[in-house]
Amino acid sequence: MLVLSRRLGESVVIGDDVVVTVLEVRGDVVRIGVDAPRSVPVRRQELLEEVAATNKQAASPSPQAVADLSRLVGSPATPKQPPTERPGQSS
Repeated sequence: MLVLSRRLGESVVIGDDVVVTVLEVRGDVVRIGVDAPRSVPVRRQELLEEVAATNKQAASPSPQAVADLSRLVGSPATPKQPPTERPGQSS
C-alpha cells in the first residue's frame, strides 16, 4: 500500500486517467473527489463488503429454513403410468 500525505486541493493520479483530489478536511473526516472515466467502477469499500455479506447470507439459508421448506414441499409423489397397450391387444 502506498501511503501519501496530501493537503486540501492536492491530488493523486492513478494510472493515466483517474485523479483523486482532497476536497475538504473537517476533523477526522476527509472529503475526496474521484475523477475517472465511466468505464472505471468507483465504489465505497464498506458498501461492497455489505453486498458481499448479504449475498453470502442469501445463498446460505439457515438449517431451520431448509428443514421448514423440506417439510412444506415434502417428497413429490410418483405418478402412476397407465399400462401400455401392445399392438394387436385390446383392453
